[in-house]
Amino acid sequence: MHFTLAFLYAAIPFLTTASALTVPPASRSPAPSARGIAVPIAKHSRSYRSGTVDPVALQRGMYASYDKILRGFDAYYENTGQRHPSQPAGHSSLPLGLSRRKSSPDGLDDDDNELWYGKISVGTPATEYKVDFDTGSSDIFLPGVDCTENCDNHTMYDPSASSTSQDRDATFKLTYGDGSSVEGEQYTDVVTCAGLTAKAQALGAANTYSTGFSSAQFPADGLMGMGFQEISQFKSPPFFQTLIEDGQVTDQVFGFKLAESGSELFLGGTNPALYTGDFTYVDVTTEGYWQTNFDSIAVNGSIPLFQKSSCIIDTGTTLIIGPEAAVNAFYAQIPYAAPLVFDGSSVGATSGLYTIPCDFNSTINLSFNKTAFSISPDTFMLGLDETILDTIKLIPADTTTNTCIGGLGFLPSLPPLPFWIIGDVFMRNVYTAFDVGNKRVGFANLNRGR
Repeated sequence: MHFTLAFLYAAIPFLTTASALTVPPASRSPAPSARGIAVPIAKHSRSYRSGTVDPVALQRGMYASYDKILRGFDAYYENTGQRHPSQPAGHSSLPLGLSRRKSSPDGLDDDDNELWYGKISVGTPATEYKVDFDTGSSDIFLPGVDCTENCDNHTMYDPSASSTSQDRDATFKLTYGDGSSVEGEQYTDVVTCAGLTAKAQALGAANTYSTGFSSAQFPADGLMGMGFQEISQFKSPPFFQTLIEDGQVTDQVFGFKLAESGSELFLGGTNPALYTGDFTYVDVTTEGYWQTNFDSIAVNGSIPLFQKSSCIIDTGTTLIIGPEAAVNAFYAQIPYAAPLVFDGSSVGATSGLYTIPCDFNSTINLSFNKTAFSISPDTFMLGLDETILDTIKLIPADTTTNTCIGGLGFLPSLPPLPFWIIGDVFMRNVYTAFDVGNKRVGFANLNRGR
């Protein structure tokens, strides 16, 4: 069977239900701690169907995450005049993205492969929009009223209808690995989320959306980046940093719970009802991404694969993505784990993914600052959609009924990564605090009763 996918966001590792795609009303009153505001968020999946996952879409998602990181490296250079310490030698986002089309299945459609979205309002009078909250980027963009490509059925931003809108006399263009782009004009305007208002916030009004942002594939209207200014394409403070400058929050922290139910972004602190115990903090090593170090990864208390490595904590990535050698060594510790190989020259032989038995029940630990956090087997195992078996090869090929895909992968046909990307497979197991004021990331155990 011929298999094609228009892909934007690779799957979150659990089944998206119809009710999950309805964003609940944003809270206008503080959560129990009274230190901040809770913002309910919803989830969207493109590669999950009936509890199973499409490995071709997962591989696209890994490449899309890496391409996004490389674009941020380019912005880092533009903003600081210095090369990002983690940027692979000789790599910039556009040339790498274009050359990679030969090995990435069917090319890439757009940016991040994870979608966690909620509501904001922009302008005076205010208009409500749905945006993806992404810690792996730093800018806001929305479809502009003049958008003529792929903006139908989205709520469009009209700067002429807002008395607080100001034209920055600047354009923007975000180019993706398949050569498509989101481009338009830059403005400043009032942006409000859950009653917290950022004045003169930089944002983009797109006059062109690539196909991955069409409403059929992208239920949000736009994107809100929550990284640092150093990777801003607009060379401006991201939304949360503007809230800090405007005195809208006293605690310079935002927190995420990404889970099957009750997912939440908390602005101006953390929500203690959603976690237990103390936070383990790790310092940001280079401001730009939420980049830090982790100690190790291990299966069932086995010998850790390494002593320390750099990683980027990204709500816009589904899997954990690591260097090929480390990923291979990791799966060598799991009985009956085997490489998943795509069938067909258009996608290349190596997928960067592994299959594992669906009855896998070992605990996987990631250690930060000498504290181990567990990834549950249910989170790590991704079910395999058997309807696409003619597009892949399973090793061994004698059975499919007990075959799942593991939540750790690598990027084929690329030089070794000098960093890991830690995505949803891990973050679903912890409450994560992004501490802007102290430039650190904190992890705490989830309150499983909430």
